[in-house]
Amino acid sequence: MAEHNDIEEQDDELYEHYSFKAGKGQEPLRVDKYLMNFIENATRNKIQQAAKNGNIRVNGTAVKSNYRVKADDEVKVMFEHPPYEFLLTPENIPLDIVYEDDALLVVNKPAGMVVHPGHGNYSGTLINALVYHFDNLPENSDERPGLVHRIDKDTSGLLVIAKTEQAMTHLAKQFFDKTSEREYTALVWGNVEEDEGMVEGHIGRHPKNRLQMAVFEDGSHGKEAITHYKVIERFGYVTLVSCRLETGRTHQIRVHMKHIGHTLFNDERYGGEKILKGTTFTKYKQFVENCFKILPRQALHARTLGFKHPETGEFLRFDSPLPEDVTACVEKWRNYARHREV
Repeated sequence: MAEHNDIEEQDDELYEHYSFKAGKGQEPLRVDKYLMNFIENATRNKIQQAAKNGNIRVNGTAVKSNYRVKADDEVKVMFEHPPYEFLLTPENIPLDIVYEDDALLVVNKPAGMVVHPGHGNYSGTLINALVYHFDNLPENSDERPGLVHRIDKDTSGLLVIAKTEQAMTHLAKQFFDKTSEREYTALVWGNVEEDEGMVEGHIGRHPKNRLQMAVFEDGSHGKEAITHYKVIERFGYVTLVSCRLETGRTHQIRVHMKHIGHTLFNDERYGGEKILKGTTFTKYKQFVENCFKILPRQALHARTLGFKHPETGEFLRFDSPLPEDVTACVEKWRNYARHREV
């Protein structure tokens, strides 16, 4: 009896780290394989160890790693410690501050820096740096200090950070009302035929791979998303484009450009790290692989950011030059296009 109580007490101390509900069309799939599709930075070994320790629950019951997940199953991963993203450790990480006053600051985020702590990334984030350099930052609706919006880990560029409650409310409303200005530069696979255009299509989690987002043109899932694009320069097999966001959904440019057949160059999550356009010549393959080495991430940079100052009402616009890795890669393609008829 005592043993039974111990188990109950132990259960009370477990914290939910992940929770997923299997879709109606879910074919039976081992729970370790299922979770590999849903948890970033997870390894099969870690998942199997969690199952061994009784940390994986399906419909409230601990299961082994060979349990087969089926439609409507509720899968939870529980641990004895709270999720690390709620434990914010100040870290002395230098920030590239483009602008600062008493209400806000604009930072230029390098590629490779995660914006806020989350599963698998608990230190070295922009927020770890912000809470070190600034006291009493206001929290957004997700309890993240200072954060008005975010960009992906491997996207470089500009972010505005609120320093007061008033600035947080005012700036968040501008992003919600689509009155802020956000323009990105991207290198995409393929020759974008139209000089400019618009991509419209709801964006939501991919039904089979939770690490990806997907476009639902019929509006059945996800949230409204609109991207305006304009060609800057053509290099035959790839195109340099400018993308202006009307909405700000997770992975919006990456998903929208893939949706119209122009996956971002070296965007591993969406298949852009493969040679999607070009010739079968070994020399060409070597050339592209060299480009991947120069730019070891998706070719996306948050170049322009504009918004009304929450106190003065003045419209502020900031521009960030293309970082060296993107510039070097674009220059290689420019030379390639110049010396070959593509």
